[in-house]
Amino acid sequence: MMKYICKCCGEEKEDWPAIAYSAPYPYFNLSEEEKENSGLTSDFCVIKYSDETCFFIRAVLVQKVNNSCQNLEYGIWVSLSEKSFNDYIENYENKTFEGGYFGWLANYTPDYDFNNSIPTDVMVNNAIGRPFIYPHESHEHPFVYDFHNGISKEEAERRIDMVLNR
Repeated sequence: MMKYICKCCGEEKEDWPAIAYSAPYPYFNLSEEEKENSGLTSDFCVIKYSDETCFFIRAVLVQKVNNSCQNLEYGIWVSLSEKSFNDYIENYENKTFEGGYFGWLANYTPDYDFNNSIPTDVMVNNAIGRPFIYPHESHEHPFVYDFHNGISKEEAERRIDMVLNR
């Protein structure tokens, strides 16, 4: 990790690593045959089941950390409709493209129970990189509450330590 002087507080800091998922949650549950019929890259995933096809893109979720100059970032996946997925693919190389889609959170972060997926807004600005996702505040779930109200610095560091197996 790189050290720097924080513009917010003037202290020396190290960036926290992003908590990243290599694939959407459903991909990890596929059989080898289903994986062969599906496609996964670092930015896109298409899962072909016998009765439906599901479309996913990789995005960023920025978790506010209370009383800290840093935020916790997640490299996370969302599912999109076929129409939204195709529109995103069509504009993927267009650095001036901006847009928004409805999506469903497709990874489940530790410390939360997920009985159902969480609705999100997916905001695309290709000039800055991967899309950002924003869970719908109206959806009642502890993950959504924490996204909109923030988590403690200790909680953020605990999550990072858990991912890094420290």
